[in-house]
Amino acid sequence: MSIPFFLPEKASAQAGTILAINEGESTLSIINPKSGQEIGRVAEGGVAGHEVVASFDGKTAYVPIYGDSSAGEPGSDGSELVAIDLATHMIVGHVDFGHGVRPHQPTLNPHDGMLYVTTELDQTITVIDPKNMKIVGTIPTGQALSHMMVMDHEGRFGYTANIQPGSVSVLDMHERKLLAILPVAAKIQRIAISADDKKIFTTDQTRPRVAVIDTATRQVASWIPLPAIGYTLTTTKDGRWLLIGIQSTSQVAVVDLELSKVVRTIDLPKSPHEILMSPDGTTAYVSCTANEQVAAIRVSDWTVTKLIKAGTRVDGLAWAEQR
Repeated sequence: MSIPFFLPEKASAQAGTILAINEGESTLSIINPKSGQEIGRVAEGGVAGHEVVASFDGKTAYVPIYGDSSAGEPGSDGSELVAIDLATHMIVGHVDFGHGVRPHQPTLNPHDGMLYVTTELDQTITVIDPKNMKIVGTIPTGQALSHMMVMDHEGRFGYTANIQPGSVSVLDMHERKLLAILPVAAKIQRIAISADDKKIFTTDQTRPRVAVIDTATRQVASWIPLPAIGYTLTTTKDGRWLLIGIQSTSQVAVVDLELSKVVRTIDLPKSPHEILMSPDGTTAYVSCTANEQVAAIRVSDWTVTKLIKAGTRVDGLAWAEQR
């Protein structure tokens, strides 16, 4: 998962660790990005996490326990979130949502310090105070399957990708209210935001294209054609490129946002599932679910520099900065 805010320019691509969720075995891999080696694997204590985010000091990982299925499919309904100490590899905190909500993506807002988690069965975002691991509020999304979320860099507005009915909800994070629902397609998947907060991108699951949503008008402004149906996506820190994982071809498509078109594709191991940018923007890390690997792509020349071993069905990614 791409962290929805950018760290300071002085941050180094190697000044931290990569966190990778292994959905098939309910574990969290802790990876040294410089060596490309896993330095620890931690049991989550539940079945199963899909996404993860690290605390601002890089000491704690927050993992919602989603359940044993994919979005919209039959299976268990997760009802908790765990906090994992990245030094001791121990579970040190727990939030009980009280009933099955399938909590999915966690996002920390650097402007209020709160942890926002998509709780899709309740059609809400749940707001958690990570200091005391208490639920302090909710924000309605007004739609089913609010699976992924991005936030603007001021922490004011949030945007959820509602898989089916294929819409984007616009949320006021300060007032904790739903502002608008934007129809996009019959079915969508992941969501990303531009470096200047002016555009939202989401992948159509019925046609090979990406929707470009203007955040000012709250309308689909244009479409970018893809070579095949896209799944995951993120923007680069400089705002020039949009990277899109295509599962059917096991590739990442590179979109030049100045030209609004795909300018190259990068071959990867099977099933690219999530893309994480390093804090300095030099490297894109891609979880390749079917091969239990995380691929490292050097942005300067689009070369795959490492294939990092992770666990079964590696999925969500996050960066834990060392302070």
